[in-house]
This record gives sequence, C-alpha cells and structure tokens, in this order.
Amino acid sequence: MQQTIANEIIINGVGLHSGVTSKLVLKPAAENHGIVFKRTDINDFIPLKALYSNVVDTQNCTCLGDKKGNTISTIEHLMAALSVMHVDNLLVEIDSPEMPILDGAATIFWQKLQQVGVKKQNTPRKYIKILQQVEFADDKGNKVSLEPADEFQINFTIEFPSKIVGHQEFCNSITEDIFIKEIAPCRTFCEKYQIDYLRSIGLIKGGSLDNAVVLDGETILNPDGFRVKNECVNHKVLDAIGDMYTAGFPIIGKLTAYKTGHYHNNQLLKRLFADNTNYQIIQKDK
Repeated sequence: MQQTIANEIIINGVGLHSGVTSKLVLKPAAENHGIVFKRTDINDFIPLKALYSNVVDTQNCTCLGDKKGNTISTIEHLMAALSVMHVDNLLVEIDSPEMPILDGAATIFWQKLQQVGVKKQNTPRKYIKILQQVEFADDKGNKVSLEPADEFQINFTIEFPSKIVGHQEFCNSITEDIFIKEIAPCRTFCEKYQIDYLRSIGLIKGGSLDNAVVLDGETILNPDGFRVKNECVNHKVLDAIGDMYTAGFPIIGKLTAYKTGHYHNNQLLKRLFADNTNYQIIQKDK
C-alpha cells in the first residue's frame, strides 16, 4: 500500500551552492498526492511534483522549476531516501531556492524519516515495470540504460585519472540495508581545482569538508578520509536513486550507468516515457 510519513519533520541547513540557510518542512500527504515541493517564500508559487518533466536544470544537481523561472534545486538526496523508505506521498515546503546539503549525503534525511516513521495508507502503490531496454548516451561515450529485472538494481561504473578514485563499480539491488550501510553516507565529491572554478561562477558557497569529499591529486583533503569503500561511485548511485524516483513511481528494472550524472538520468527518463511500450504501470503483490 502507499505510505506517507507519520508526523511532520523540520530540518534547517545551508544550501551547497547558494550558501543560503533554509528551513525545510516535510508534511504528510494524502493518497495519490505524490512527492510535491512548495516554495513558501513565494506567495503565488504553484506546488511542483517531483517529476522528470519538471526538471529544468541538471548542472551539478537536479533542479525543479516552473514556467515563471522559480526553482528548487538539489532534491536528489532527499528523493533517494524517500524512494528507499517507500514514501509515496509527501509535501516538501522550503523557504529558499535550494535544499539544505546537510552532510552532503542522505544519512540525515534517512535518520529524520526513521524518527517519525511511515504511515500506511488505503490505496495500492503503483510501480513502473521496465519491459524493454531503453538507453541514452552522450557524444563522449557516457551512457545509461534501463532494462527489465525483477527488482530495482543498479550497476554503476566511474573512471577517474586520480588513483585515489580510479575505476570504481557498484552492482547490487537497492535494499534498505544496502542503502543505509553503503549508499546513504556517501558524500558528493570533487577535485580541488574544480572548487576554484565553481566558486568563480558563484556556486558551492555552502560547501565545506563537512559536506563534500575534496580530492587534491592523489590526496584526500578530508581529515577522516572516505566514509565507506568506493564512496565516490556510491554517491553517484545515491544521486541515481533520487533521480530515478522522479519517474513518479518506484521502478522495477536494472539501471546500468557508465560515467553519467543528473543530465543523463533525466534524459533516460524522457526516453523511457516517450514510448509506452517501454514500460507498464503495475501493482505488485507483496
């Protein structure tokens, strides 16, 4: 059955790119409501469903937007936690254009959701069952695909020249246990030289070693090092889980990704839904 959260959650934090402190309020919602975001600092803001079709920017994060140019960015970490915790219906209120980055991962979102718990509702959950392979590739050879499977699985590969990252792979079904231990703690990461560029264009004003992994050649600048083995690829998996939940329903299928990101995930969903023979919306027996 569909689920929402049992009680309201309030989270305060700083946006990674804007550096602006925001207040996030997660509220229970009725059956078939979906995951909906609302800007409370804009009087006439029309709530936006967290759907791939409402994504307006995928540079460095996943960003929802309306026709007036109002946006809500960096939704992917919360979306990942909601996906794995099977939260179907939720109203997300925020008083700024960017979600708080918190620990740079999804652990805090997960903990807050666990504290209040979920409430079962009276309407069956719907799933998107992948019926045939769908693929998107860019002109650099980076590609991502969805294909039929019995459950939601991800096979993700990254390749970086730095030996401290290098070749990393994640291949597993996305269960709550794996998410908690291997995926939720994994922070966004970047090279030190990228920080100078991103700051020069007005981004990562809220970034720090508390919410990101920073690499400098073959050195990791974070005093405590990586949180988990293969943290870099596992963070890409975290992002992918959140992005795939913008399909509107949980996906039953296997995602295979090679050196891809938010842009590729969004383009893949557009290709998926462009042809209704690619998928079927079902209700799954327990």
